[in-house]
Amino acid sequence: MGITVQNITGNTAMVIWPKMASCADSFYSIMYHPNWNSMLSSYSRKSFQKEERVPASRSSFVVENLTPLTTYILCVTCQSANPSSDQCRVFNTLEKDPASVSNTKKELALGIWLTSSVLLLIIAAILLYGCLHVLCRRRRDRLQGQNRTSKQDHRKARTKSAAYTSEELGRQSQLMQDTRDPGGIQLSTIIENPSACKEPITPTSKSWERVPVTGQCSAIN
Repeated sequence: MGITVQNITGNTAMVIWPKMASCADSFYSIMYHPNWNSMLSSYSRKSFQKEERVPASRSSFVVENLTPLTTYILCVTCQSANPSSDQCRVFNTLEKDPASVSNTKKELALGIWLTSSVLLLIIAAILLYGCLHVLCRRRRDRLQGQNRTSKQDHRKARTKSAAYTSEELGRQSQLMQDTRDPGGIQLSTIIENPSACKEPITPTSKSWERVPVTGQCSAIN
């Protein structure tokens, strides 16, 4: 049939086949299997591990995800028919490509870096949330303390104001009482000793203003 396998690497291989007239309106089936042993295996479709379907317009296909340093058998048939020996080829994959190893290492390093970055971001977010929570709590406590202090100061100011007002009222009441009854002491003395009013009192220059006359004593009696 003229099937060839080219560009073999550790993980890929390209298979090329001539077009078949019977597959013009159908598809090609590419079957391959690793660790091939012609003495123990048949060419039945059930013996192949993997199968790929390719449109009839194509005459080549790149097989991927192969295992390095492995013997494969690859067959191309029309419409998933059981292949014959002239429709198959045996080939060996090469060692793993150094570029592929380098890419694998780069992908692994990139994955580790991304994972570490995500973990660091999560830890930083947790720490930032904790700091903000502590700051907000301290600020709230400080504001509550200031409000409590201001309330106490306001209460003290009100108490002082009330005491001062009471004292002022007492002073004003005492002053009004003294103004209305300037001779209060003499009147109380006269009331206690009514016989003192019977004697005539000769007012002196000093006691004229404070000692009442005889007529006032009789009025009180």
